[in-house]
Amino acid sequence: MRWQRSRRNPGNPRSLFSLARTFQAMHDPLAITADPAFRRAWLRADTQLAMTRFKHPLTKELRAKATLSPSCRSYRSRPPEPVPIYSGFDYVTVDAQRRRVYAAHTGSHALAIVDADSGKVVGQVRVGAVHGVAVDPATGHVFTGNGVDHSISEIDPVAKTVLRSADVAGNVDAIAYDPGTGHIYADEDDGTRIFVVDAKTMKSVGTVDLPGHEPEYLAVDPKTHDVYQNIANLGEFVVIDGATLKVKKTVMTPDVAGNHPLQFDAAHGHVLIGGQNSTIVTYDAAGKFLGKTAVQKSIDQCSLDQRSHLLACAGSGMLTLLRDNASGAPAIVSQMPAERGAHTVGIDEKTGRVWLVWAQPAGDFIQAFSVKP
Repeated sequence: MRWQRSRRNPGNPRSLFSLARTFQAMHDPLAITADPAFRRAWLRADTQLAMTRFKHPLTKELRAKATLSPSCRSYRSRPPEPVPIYSGFDYVTVDAQRRRVYAAHTGSHALAIVDADSGKVVGQVRVGAVHGVAVDPATGHVFTGNGVDHSISEIDPVAKTVLRSADVAGNVDAIAYDPGTGHIYADEDDGTRIFVVDAKTMKSVGTVDLPGHEPEYLAVDPKTHDVYQNIANLGEFVVIDGATLKVKKTVMTPDVAGNHPLQFDAAHGHVLIGGQNSTIVTYDAAGKFLGKTAVQKSIDQCSLDQRSHLLACAGSGMLTLLRDNASGAPAIVSQMPAERGAHTVGIDEKTGRVWLVWAQPAGDFIQAFSVKP
């Protein structure tokens, strides 16, 4: 087993950080990565920091725990790509059809757009304090949930323009889009509601009242149009009728503490939920418990490849790849150490490539990883 991560010759980290900050202060922050000197400095600074990080005892422990199945011999990666402005990220999603990766660059109030083939940042769109990101498969437009700006926006990623926005009555965290109904679902950060917006008109069509006050992530069943929403503080998920916008079922998840990631496997009819207590659980669409799998603690986002049933989860300095099983809990395919700040992840359904984002003193970065046989 061998982890392959691209590296460049490290330089003096102080001078590199100084150069990076000088460029950030003197140039348009959304254009600075076009400057080759800045890009080299930022990447070299990241390398220096990464080499220091890999000497840490925690990293040795993670490496000792990292495992691969016989069918997946190694991870290979592209060099990390710097993203302008140090500010941190939230959710990531991939439009495999149009070869784009979208990351909520929250502190920069921008949507970061990345070429899924070259790994290069092709632009950023200022939209607000972005958290949730979803793609309309018909148009390729991107919907964003804009946090404390209390809004949901529609972005044309080709023109790099905000087309329309809808105001909502609270902070927006995760969002999900149902192409069948045209509904955008946006859960309220540390709130008690899901805001529902019609994507055609960008007008509110209702609000779902939730139990508890910590909705974390949500997903849509494309067949029934039911919505599955994690409720972290109550240790449960709820099922919402997409037509009536009412909660029709509550399912307790006693094996999970601090529910965070949630994905719905449409082919298997599975609800996959991760917790802060090193556990992923699987339920069927009716709420029957099917099994659980031990993973690293404090995973934040998991992304699911609906075709291969591969589930990528990030958190606690580790990236874990699992495969959902038709009859029970997902099985771990591979694990590898990751940057400590990486807690959100997207997966490309065309290539199987996994995308991580993270922030550190050298700047913000996005990087692709592939499992090679």
